Amino acid sequence: MADKIAVKALKDEAVSGDDQIVKQVGEILGASSQTLQEAYNTAIRVRRAERRANELLDKRAAKFKPEAN
Repeated sequence: MADKIAVKALKDEAVSGDDQIVKQVGEILGASSQTLQEAYNTAIRVRRAERRANELLDKRAAKFKPEAN
């Protein structure tokens, strides 16, 4: 549940450019369920870390990719 909301919030952030949406959603969740808010915040951190790691690995793969002959 928290991960689905995190995915939607991150997609909204990417499309709208509104960097406050992730925080706003977290606050709304926290008003009703601290447990859901914590799970959501964890999902956000994990997905952002995954994105950064993949970007780094993609850059490295492109750098070390053998050239076609």
